[in-house]
Amino acid sequence: MHDTALALGKEFFDNYVSNETGKTIVEIGSRDVNGSLREVAPAGNNYIGLDFEKGKGVDVLLTDPYALPFADASVDVCVSSSCFEHSEFFWLLFGDILRILKPTGLLFLSAPSNGLIHRFPVDCWRFYPDSGVALQNWGRRIGYDCALLESFTGLQGPDAWNDFIAVFVKDQRHAEKYPRRIQHSYQQYINGITIEKPGFTHPTNISEDQGAHHRLKTILDLIGKVMRK
Repeated sequence: MHDTALALGKEFFDNYVSNETGKTIVEIGSRDVNGSLREVAPAGNNYIGLDFEKGKGVDVLLTDPYALPFADASVDVCVSSSCFEHSEFFWLLFGDILRILKPTGLLFLSAPSNGLIHRFPVDCWRFYPDSGVALQNWGRRIGYDCALLESFTGLQGPDAWNDFIAVFVKDQRHAEKYPRRIQHSYQQYINGITIEKPGFTHPTNISEDQGAHHRLKTILDLIGKVMRK
């Protein structure tokens, strides 16, 4: 769990779930490695951590990555951070998350938009804001009237990861139950999408990695010019 992933998980809970109690919250990929979403979740709820490996934060071991051990429409909130990049067929996992969520249920998804290869046991994917739209459309294609409430790319912190963030509601008829957005309180992002507003906020076509490389090249070019004088 890197710095911005944990901070953005807290932003999700603060904006969407802060006043809830007695809810069932399921985390996919919950093993505590340098922190866990569990530590920023609101108290008074039934928090269940799923993973393939035993360890701190794991309550239930998964045997099938695409068949979650919960009944249909039985879960209030599902969260997953730094997990979908390791799922070979993440769209199947997304579909089973929709299955277990209640109609008012929320999914918070955080996955990298950049970064080094980190195989646990494989590292297959990176995600951008339109990935949230694609997942919404996949959910609808397989029979769920889900809605993307927001998505964006979070800016890097000291750990130099950019995080793709997306929040979904299982049934778009319940979108008005959740008027707050992470983007209302957290401004360190680019290419933001919300259900209320078409197009990007804080738009850019240049990734933070490319921007940093360009700035470094500019500085080195200037130093070279000075040295040649």
